[in-house]
Amino acid sequence: MKGSFILLGTGAGPGLPSFFCNCAGCQEARRYPELARTRCGALLDTGHSKILIDTSPDVRRQLIRESINRIDYVFLTHWHYDHFGGLGELEYYVKLARREPVPLFLPPSAGGQFAAAFPNLADVFAVRSWAFSQQYFFGEVCLTPLPANHGVETAGFLLETGDTRLAYFPDTAGLPAISAQQVAGVDWLICDATFHGDNWYPDVHMSLEQAIALGRQVNARQTVPTHLAIHYSQPVTARELQAEVAPCGNVEVAYDGMRIKL
Repeated sequence: MKGSFILLGTGAGPGLPSFFCNCAGCQEARRYPELARTRCGALLDTGHSKILIDTSPDVRRQLIRESINRIDYVFLTHWHYDHFGGLGELEYYVKLARREPVPLFLPPSAGGQFAAAFPNLADVFAVRSWAFSQQYFFGEVCLTPLPANHGVETAGFLLETGDTRLAYFPDTAGLPAISAQQVAGVDWLICDATFHGDNWYPDVHMSLEQAIALGRQVNARQTVPTHLAIHYSQPVTARELQAEVAPCGNVEVAYDGMRIKL
């Protein structure tokens, strides 16, 4: 298969740099814009369909950067602003180019929240609910929502082709047993590593160290920490992050625009 998985954004809610922060990581990102991190999101490109996973407030900028001019489906992992805030950016794509609603798959509990937050987008999206463990097929790719530990109803997505298995869990504190079983032995585990140092919210997020440990637990061939908020609790630069994961061998820190062949 000639598809790919693109990490559009790899930062947590504050982004990198943050307008309010002058830590070492934010200073580095201001000095070297290629090290900036927009808010988390991804795109599955099957070669025939383009499936957007989460719509961060930075999604317009991300799509332009990656030269993506078509969206066929949208799946949201959960209803937190840094993952849905860019939904409105698709309005004019639909009205001026696509000219029919985009199928939008929401957490089952988020339908009312969508209607309340975006009452004027009813003609932009064909709203549906995804279901845990249901398989969605897009050509040669099977996408399966699996439970995550994040307080609100949240999914990670297991993507499977004939050649590759990839798990994407940008917001989670470890994995529920059912999800850990499903993703065991994946080629790629892309997972929450919000905190560097102490984990201030261990019930909903992971630290870099915990993300690496989760990769070992599920026997992932490659672990990719994402959703990084390098301000918490010990600010860190990109160079320091790379040095920290280097001894692990099969860990690569995510970056905006990272592409994985499927």
